[in-house]
Amino acid sequence: MGTALFTGVSMVVFGQVDPDPATRVIANILTGVGFLGAGMIVRGAGGVRGLTTAAGIWVMAAVGMAVGLGLYLVAGLTSVVVFVVFRSKQILDVRRMREPSS
Repeated sequence: MGTALFTGVSMVVFGQVDPDPATRVIANILTGVGFLGAGMIVRGAGGVRGLTTAAGIWVMAAVGMAVGLGLYLVAGLTSVVVFVVFRSKQILDVRRMREPSS
């Protein structure tokens, strides 16, 4: 919701006069959210964890920006695809955990 608000406000305030400040706001949203997502990635003895969470944070920021720009169909379709991919990964992870090690 925050990325949608920042994007929409920047386009309304700056986009009609000069699109450069609005695109700077969008670029900084991506940078900031990427930084937050990178903080979710942890390397430990069991391997790397948090990649899916980081990717989810980043793509949902992009969906928020699409909403802020009025691209509702793109935002909706992207949300559905992300849900299907994440759900499929969850199902595959559960199956992999149930299989006996060889």
